[in-house]
Amino acid sequence: MKLIDSMAYSSPEEMMFGFAKKPVTTKSGLVIGGGSVIPEITTHPRPGKEHDLATLSRELERANFDALQRCVSVGHPSIVIENEHVFQMTNNPEWGAEISSISCQMIADFKSKYGLNAAYRSTIADIRKPDLVNLRDSERTEKVIESFKLCAKTADIVSIESLGGKEVFDHCIIRNDITGLLFSQAVLGGRDMQWLWQQIVEIATENQCVPGGDTDCAQANTAMFMAGGFDGKDIPHTLAALTRAIGASRSLVAYECGALGPGKDCAYENPIIKAITGVPISTEGKTSACAHSDLCGNVIAAVCDLWSNEAVQYQNMFGGSSAAVFTEILGYDTAAMNSSIMLGFEKQYQACLINSDRYRDPQAFILCPDNAWSIGKAIVDNANSLYERGRAAAITCGELILADEQLMLTAIEKKSLLGYMQELNTLPDNEADFIDLCLHKYQKVKGFLPAAYGL
Repeated sequence: MKLIDSMAYSSPEEMMFGFAKKPVTTKSGLVIGGGSVIPEITTHPRPGKEHDLATLSRELERANFDALQRCVSVGHPSIVIENEHVFQMTNNPEWGAEISSISCQMIADFKSKYGLNAAYRSTIADIRKPDLVNLRDSERTEKVIESFKLCAKTADIVSIESLGGKEVFDHCIIRNDITGLLFSQAVLGGRDMQWLWQQIVEIATENQCVPGGDTDCAQANTAMFMAGGFDGKDIPHTLAALTRAIGASRSLVAYECGALGPGKDCAYENPIIKAITGVPISTEGKTSACAHSDLCGNVIAAVCDLWSNEAVQYQNMFGGSSAAVFTEILGYDTAAMNSSIMLGFEKQYQACLINSDRYRDPQAFILCPDNAWSIGKAIVDNANSLYERGRAAAITCGELILADEQLMLTAIEKKSLLGYMQELNTLPDNEADFIDLCLHKYQKVKGFLPAAYGL
């Protein structure tokens, strides 16, 4: 598989929310990235509602109906409904398939009755836990592939949050081991995605379904959560920023295999992905506070094509169900962005989004369009191997952080970053040498099976 070696955008100034170089049209007829931002709502079932198909199906049917109905009630013209599979929906592939079928029929009914333009994204759960099973050869792996085959028949978009490299990542993140993080994300995660996404793209294409994208949620988002907000942390924020840059190299593999976007919402690396590929992306920020804090509340919307809430548990609120309430919130956010486009103020609006968060945290700083583009450029300029481009992304990320004096770092954050940079710069230049080093260093990590990554 050829690694991408050029940028879709010649400069970050070309990037804008609502516009993608390569917009996609779903089989339901919804255009994503074609000149407007569309809300993407994700709800999760309440605990206890996932034990049998009838109960789970009814729960998600109600949630999806509430979202569609609220669009009609307040006049939001379009929406993407996403159902992220709970374990049972993928472990029993027919469950996810039935819910997909019901949801897509509901969307068709709303379009027929009200003219609402909507699409359905089915995100298959990666139940292949690398510390428990061989990622390429297990019953769980078979169920993941079967879920894609069944859901792609009706869904507009299919995606996954793949777990390749997670066993080594978890071992290394608590040790602040940047070498192991680079190995787990860029090399192991990238190799697993190469194996997995070629199959996903083939399945989606056969069913006229859009192969959306992946996310480094299991790794870079874990680092983001461990870094925390301002009230305490387990790892430096600068380390979380470096893992995000490396995660872009990893998530890019889906598109090199033929994924078309929209990228998955919890892939905070998506601005980098869009700069490289030109595909439409989904992002989440302030409206994901119902699920977690991220310190990227507004800036992450700067180049989005779908605007998401991450996930909210289905329940009643004063304003209606959580599905309805967050649909309304997302819709008003996108209406403001789309109005700025119609009035010709999109650059000014984008500048407000960027500058409100640019110096809030290193993680927000590196996702500003200019820095995201620079990290993307480092990736494509080092397209000799998954390792080389992941290392280049991390080094460029660190250099950007250290170069801007307005990004104020604590003494501990700066000292930590300088240590990571020194380690990155002393690593082997050749991927084969790096892999040999890591296979020796991490051979005793629980659950790590080199053969599962073709090593």
